Amino acid sequence: MSPELRKRFFVILAVIIGCIASLIPINKRINLGLDLKGGMHLILRVQNDNLPTAQAKEDAVLKSMEVLRNRIDGLGVGETLIQRQGENQILLQLPGVTDRDKAIDMIGRVARLEFHLVDTDEGHLKDALAGHVPEGDVLMTMKSDDGSGSEPILLSKDAAMDGEGIKDAKVDFDRTGMQPKITMEFNDKGTKDFGDLTTAHVNERLAIVLDNEVLSAPNIREPILTGDAEITGDFKFEEASLLALALRTGALPVPMTIEEERTIGPLLGKDSIEAGIRATILGGIAIVFFMCLYYFVGGFIASFALAINLLMIMGSMGLLNILMPDSQVTLTLPGIAGIILTLGMAVDANVLINERIREEIDNGRPLSASINTGYSRAWSAILDSHVTSLIAAFFLFQFGSGPIKGFAITLSTGLIASLFTSIYVTRTCFNWLLSARIIKSLPMIHLFKKPNIDFLAQKYICFVISGTIIIWGAVDFMHKKDAAFGIDFAGGQIQEFKFSHPITADAIRAILKEGKVQNAVIQTFPNAPENVIIRTQEDSHAQVKAIFKSQMADNSFQVLRIEKVGPVVGQALRVKAIYAIVLAMLGMLIYIGIRFKHFSFGAAAVVAIFHDVLITLSLLLIFGRQIDLLVVTAILTITGYSINDAIIIYDRVRENVPKMKNKSLPEVINESINQTLGRTVLTTFMTTLSALSLYFFGGEVLNTFAVVLIRGFLFGTYSTVWIVSPLFLWWQGNKKW
Repeated sequence: MSPELRKRFFVILAVIIGCIASLIPINKRINLGLDLKGGMHLILRVQNDNLPTAQAKEDAVLKSMEVLRNRIDGLGVGETLIQRQGENQILLQLPGVTDRDKAIDMIGRVARLEFHLVDTDEGHLKDALAGHVPEGDVLMTMKSDDGSGSEPILLSKDAAMDGEGIKDAKVDFDRTGMQPKITMEFNDKGTKDFGDLTTAHVNERLAIVLDNEVLSAPNIREPILTGDAEITGDFKFEEASLLALALRTGALPVPMTIEEERTIGPLLGKDSIEAGIRATILGGIAIVFFMCLYYFVGGFIASFALAINLLMIMGSMGLLNILMPDSQVTLTLPGIAGIILTLGMAVDANVLINERIREEIDNGRPLSASINTGYSRAWSAILDSHVTSLIAAFFLFQFGSGPIKGFAITLSTGLIASLFTSIYVTRTCFNWLLSARIIKSLPMIHLFKKPNIDFLAQKYICFVISGTIIIWGAVDFMHKKDAAFGIDFAGGQIQEFKFSHPITADAIRAILKEGKVQNAVIQTFPNAPENVIIRTQEDSHAQVKAIFKSQMADNSFQVLRIEKVGPVVGQALRVKAIYAIVLAMLGMLIYIGIRFKHFSFGAAAVVAIFHDVLITLSLLLIFGRQIDLLVVTAILTITGYSINDAIIIYDRVRENVPKMKNKSLPEVINESINQTLGRTVLTTFMTTLSALSLYFFGGEVLNTFAVVLIRGFLFGTYSTVWIVSPLFLWWQGNKKW
């Protein structure tokens, strides 16, 4: 073995060992996203718009983050993420927290405690009830002592004391040991202030007001100088515990609203992991089997490279979490989809190399020379196709949310790993087999020996087909309007349940209609009849859950996920999605224009990508699916894949032009498409195999994502051959290539 070959094997071995080392122990190196292990993802908006100064608005956000952090620490939730977004938004992630009602009550409660003196003048109360509230007073209501209703109470408008002086608050029980109450302990300043207040107002009533609700109004019988106080009311233990936590961690400076919510139950997380692993294994097996069957030795080498590719993706995630512990690089469900897809796209480079080697062998070159020439001629197309896919991944990361960023990370690391494995690893394997004289030939199946199809002659038929589908989709979009968008872009709520027994959409619809849940969209799944998804415009989870418990007591259920997006966030996500697609196309146009020195080709390729986006979205709407963030993710993936095809064909055109000086440009293009037809069909088949694995085995969450990919891959190949070429010829005119 030559020194150069030993050096290359050492590099590959070092990469493998490094990746394995960075994954040990795997449960600490790979962080699972909330969509895999369950938990809550919330975007909170701090309502600081009415504060007088910019500094006050800034302080309100920072104080809110501090209070939230203290409250969550009090709950004992580990690995939480509290991060500011924009001017007045807070991103909050709570892994493992699936009790939605408890979490929302804890987060959303302002917990502003105030003590107000009660105006006991009966005349003043009568005037207030008649609509003439005395100046300096405020009319409120309080639960009656027997709990049967509420009674009016007149309070001093200005608080005599607030809750800033609270040192501790905990749950206790009354003398019966049955009714929870909250006992409070004040700090030194609070003890003095409360002592002065109760001393000055003995035999007067003091109302305890929490978040503008009067909890009680006891009579001050004597000064309270010990720094202790208590709050009584008709509390449940859980409610009292959350209230005590909120009081001891401090009040929020201003209220907060939930703009976006994604709650994933542990069962769905477990199912998603199993489905993702199953889809990855089966997709990988299908790709490896076909590669080995079609390319024999070349296929085995490519399969070995794919295994290292997968190891490098996982290893890079582990390494990032070692080097940057606060980066929270996580493996999400779309991230698993990115791994599967990367394996399919990584095959593209190996197919291109093997096809180039085959051409050189067919031209009569020796095996060693054929391998070397095959790699050198495939390099530029492989580099360009990977860079354009990385451009799409970059904009996905910039404009996507958490799980979508996970997809962008795995796609990017997979593409970078693919460059190393497809060029460095496979070439090392070929060189070793040659030096050891293990191989003397490279037999391969050849489905497309010498095709001679006039692809450009069919351009008008293809224009009509594409135009018809796009116009049909546009009409359908105009008809559906906001109904064409999922909750990510239109706002609303998705609830997914799993029942113990199968249930029909009609049965659910009838029960919800009887329970006054209006305009609910029901979705069931033939392959999972126990699962049901309910889409509503408003937050109806508590109502729906209560209806199911009362109307279907014999059919128990589990909450798999709840997703809620407010209209403001939905509009912002829609704008981000448009930016991501437009900027990705612009980036590709600039790169291709520079690399090929012909912006006419770049423009034709980008128009074809736009065609692929429109035709894929049209088919999505025609078949009754909605556009959401995962669809946009798939669209951007398609743009990278579609332009890969165009780059490889036009890289061959660029190579053939000097060789075919006696032929016209249309003839050169036709010849180039025919020469690369085998590679085009094979890579489309491989990537479609990986997407089919996602469709059948990746679970219903990724179902629409996989559908978009499959259609996009097929139409991406179609547009490269029948759309890009005519457009390029039209723009090129009589100019030389």
